[in-house]
Amino acid sequence: MIKGSCLCGEVQYEAENTSGPMAHCHCRICRKAHGSAFSTVLPVSAEGFRWISGETALSHFESSPGKRRWFCPKCGSQVISSRDSIPEAVLLRAGSIDSGYSEGAVAHLWVESMPPWNTLTDELVQFKRGAPGAPPGVEDEHGVESDAE
Repeated sequence: MIKGSCLCGEVQYEAENTSGPMAHCHCRICRKAHGSAFSTVLPVSAEGFRWISGETALSHFESSPGKRRWFCPKCGSQVISSRDSIPEAVLLRAGSIDSGYSEGAVAHLWVESMPPWNTLTDELVQFKRGAPGAPPGVEDEHGVESDAE
């Protein structure tokens, strides 16, 4: 069971049934939303996801049409994101994971959006846009569809 929370502990969740591998997203929106070089995400099944506490306190920001970034309004921690077009999945923000998951990221996504000051030094696979197998219609900050198969 994956367990996670926000910085202040007000918002807590549990998740099971990962629906894909962990990855680092370098798109402009993820960088801005997290104030960092990239956002590390882990997709899980919405069916196996549940709020333990703080659900009623949550706020969200619609960063692109139909994509909501859910965060604690008290401490500002972003904990998950969801897409209206993919109700069966939730993206955990890896920084919010407290326990129950130990595998590392397998890829870098949207590397064409990386800022010039960011240098990748690992050997993870890199995708210019999105990733193979991404759901059709998932768009980056420019409205360009991912390399869905």
